[in-house]
Parts: sequence; structure tokens; C-alpha cells
Amino acid sequence: ADAFHCDFQHQLCVGHLGNSLLNASDMHSTQRKFGMTYLNTINKTWVLSRLAIELSDIPKEHEEFAIETWVESAMKYFTRRNWALTSPDGDKVFGYAKSIWAMIDTITREPQDILAVNDGKINDYLYPEKPCDMKDVSRVTVPKMEEFTEFTVRYSDIDVNGHCNSMKYIDHVMDTFSMEHLMNYQLQRLEIAYVAEGHWGETIRIYHLSPDDTQHF
Repeated sequence: ADAFHCDFQHQLCVGHLGNSLLNASDMHSTQRKFGMTYLNTINKTWVLSRLAIELSDIPKEHEEFAIETWVESAMKYFTRRNWALTSPDGDKVFGYAKSIWAMIDTITREPQDILAVNDGKINDYLYPEKPCDMKDVSRVTVPKMEEFTEFTVRYSDIDVNGHCNSMKYIDHVMDTFSMEHLMNYQLQRLEIAYVAEGHWGETIRIYHLSPDDTQHF
């Protein structure tokens, strides 16, 4: 956990942790010929649809950690990918994550048949029997909220797909908490349903509960 990726509490920023998960996924899929490096040559790409992360601890500054990732299942339009975040020797578990991905055409933005790529080669890399010790992703429901914080999508938010990086939303949500709140409470679970892409110059609202409400977002 590099120092410049850590927060004021000397622990890995959640957004950087999330990007580490995505980097592991990209390496894993690229090595098996269904990563974005190959997909972009046939006008296709992966998009994250749902993400859930559960943490019992967060790596501290200079602490080493390992990420294990595997594909649980693949269907025509969606695939499930899981992660385990541990110490390098596997003795300590920081947490787990689960996700659902879709494949889209980079020009039409329409969903694509995952099983048609490389003659369904992805099926050779499925591990449905491997456990991921956390609650599954679910349909995200939120209470009615009136208070909100706004941010405008800028250069530092944009990724290689040309829209707001999926982990940047986490950073912006974390920004809505007070320093006192962050010092007294540890993030245990976050869940996101990605519905629409944020583009350069767009203003996005983050609705939230009042500071004195101890419920979750």
C-alpha cells in the first residue's frame, strides 16, 4: 500500500483499493485472451454493472497485500467475477468483493454475446465451486433523501473508456463524509449499481442522509 495511495489515517484509500481489484481483473482476463486489450481490436469492451465490497480491515501504509480473482460464471450477456484481498501468505483476510460485468460494442454501446468471443473460451476459466465469503450483490435500494452534494466530471475522473472511472464514484461518495465520521467509523460494505456513464463536464449529484443520521447511504 504505497504511501501516496493512502489517506490521512495511513490506510489504503478505498478508490485505490477498488482500482487494484480492477487491475487484477484486467491482468487476469488479458492473460486468457478476453481482456480489453484484445476486445478493443474487435470494437468491444467490458463495463462494470454491479459491485459489492466487504471489508473486515484495510491495508495500512506500506503493508503488503495480495489480490486473487476468478470468474464464477458466464452467461450470454453477463459474467460474475469475484476477488479475495489477503496478506501475501494468505493468513490474513482483508475482505472480498463480487461483481457483475457486461460486454458492449464500443461504437453502438449495445450488449454483446460474451460466449461468442473466442468461441466461448471464457468457459474454460470458470470456477463456480470456489467460495467467496461475503453476501452476494443485490438490487441496490436507498431511502428517500433530499440532501445532495454535486461534482463535475473532470480530467482526473475520466478513464480509458472516455467516461467517469467506476472507482471515482467511490472517491466522490467518500468525500461527502466528515473527517470526524471517517475517524470514528470503518467502511464495512459498499455496493454500487452502475446504470449510466458520467461524461466530461456533466454535473453529478450524490444524495445522502443528514450528518446526524447514522444509517447507511
